[in-house]
Formats: sequence, structure tokens, C-alpha cells
Amino acid sequence: MDWQDVDYDTLIPNNVGLAGDPKLLRALEKWHPGYIDWWMSMGPEGFQMADVFLRTAVSVEKEGWAKFGYVKMPEYRWGILLAPGEDDRRIPCGEHYGEPAWQEVPGEYRSMLRRLIVIQGDTEPASVEQQRHLGSTAPSIYDMRNLFQVNVEEGRHLWAMVYLLHKYFGRDGREEAEDLLARSVVPIDRGRLRFPELLERRQNFLGVHRFSPCRWASACGC
Repeated sequence: MDWQDVDYDTLIPNNVGLAGDPKLLRALEKWHPGYIDWWMSMGPEGFQMADVFLRTAVSVEKEGWAKFGYVKMPEYRWGILLAPGEDDRRIPCGEHYGEPAWQEVPGEYRSMLRRLIVIQGDTEPASVEQQRHLGSTAPSIYDMRNLFQVNVEEGRHLWAMVYLLHKYFGRDGREEAEDLLARSVVPIDRGRLRFPELLERRQNFLGVHRFSPCRWASACGC
């Protein structure tokens, strides 16, 4: 399969050859219903059945990599898209500078790398959960659409982290992936990594806009 193309024939769109790895594909398909349940319960409040004009990735090329169309957010085709591999890629910094880039997880770094992936993975659904009421305060349709685009992109980023956990960390990774859906920013005792200042402003669209301008600039194509 060409890295530039996205396979839409499986339940999970991807450019990592899931069709050729049945065990991994089954594991991710098993995780998928829980993800949809999480999105329905913790995603944008009041807009789950609305038709939203969203961007969907169809390749990883710099040109023509996306298509636009109306879709209900629970039906959005989240998937796994990685940039093409580079021949003879080298580690660019740190203790292992100049060594060939790792293709498998070194045993001595396994726990640390898994933890970093889980932390990054937690921030993606945390963002969606903390912004779930903002649609009702969006000052314009344009802003509302950009909010929902950010939300589905955060979901796609979560899928990328879950793919890494399943592919490289075995049973531990699968359990961590399940825990990513079990945690929540609300109530606080559910254990999700969260951004307190953003949580306080989650009812105020412009407050969040000021808090995280880089996200909105990205969504708007700025």
C-alpha cells in the first residue's frame, strides 16, 4: 500500500496497512465502539446529529490531501494517518543522536515511551470534553464549524496514539487504550489530564479562543 493513499475499505481508514495485519485490525475494531460511545456521551453537546461541513483527510500529500463535505460528527471517518517513512532516518538529538531511528521500542525506554504516549493521548479527548458545551455560545456559524473541526481532529490525534499503544506495547498498550476512554475531565475524580484554566472557561467561546489561539488559527487555515 502506498503511504500517500488512505485505505477506506476497512472500518478504520488508514495508510499503515491494517488490512495486512488482521490481529492489529481486530484489536482496533474492538476499540472502535467504545470510542463512539465516548464521543456520543462526551462530544459536542446538542450537535451530534447536525450536518457539519468538515474536512476529512484522504492522503498525506502536501497538495490535495483532504476533502470537504457535510457529515454528522459520530459518522466522521476517524482513522490512522502517518507521514511516509524516510530512508536512513536518524535520531536528531539527545543521547542517541545520529543513530538509526528506532523501528521497535527499546526495552530500556518502553515504560517511559508508553507513559509519554498515554499523556499525549489523554490531552486529545480532554480537549473535546472541555469544549463540549461551546457550540451553544459560538458567535457565528463560521466559528462553530471551526470548533467542530478542531474537535474531530482531536479525535483523530487520539486514534494515532491508540494505534501506537496497540502496535508496539502489547497487552499493556491495549489496557492503556481502554483507560483513555474510561477517564474523563468531569467529574474531576475520573483522572483525565486537564487544563484547569480552560476548564473554568469552557462555557465561554471567546474565553477559550483567547486561551488557545493556535488551535483556532490551525482550524481556520491561518
